[in-house]
Amino acid sequence: MKLVRFLMKLNNEIVSIELKNGTVVHGTITGVDISMNTHLKTVKLTLKGKNPVTLDHLSVRGNNIRYYILPDSLNLETLLVEETPRVKPKKPTTGRPLGRGRGRGRGRGRGRVLHFVHHFD
Repeated sequence: MKLVRFLMKLNNEIVSIELKNGTVVHGTITGVDISMNTHLKTVKLTLKGKNPVTLDHLSVRGNNIRYYILPDSLNLETLLVEETPRVKPKKPTTGRPLGRGRGRGRGRGRGRVLHFVHHFD
């Protein structure tokens, strides 16, 4: 399971998130999107070396997140189960390969053309 799919299941969980710049965000997750952008409510934001600030809502950009600190009460076994099993696409066993062939670039012209010259004596 991808990490972001796991995080998307954490709605209404209270977590702490440490950012790459040392800031710590503590709040209740309202949503996580595919880019790991995390939306929280009832937030306590602690900038590195500063006093905490409380906010009603905060969105954290996914690429700024260093790690999540999850609550001990979280049942990881049930959250890590994938609901929809992945089905691998079947590869063709015989016949020509799909697509336009292999190699680089496109074909040039009509291919090799043989010219026959017939001389009448």
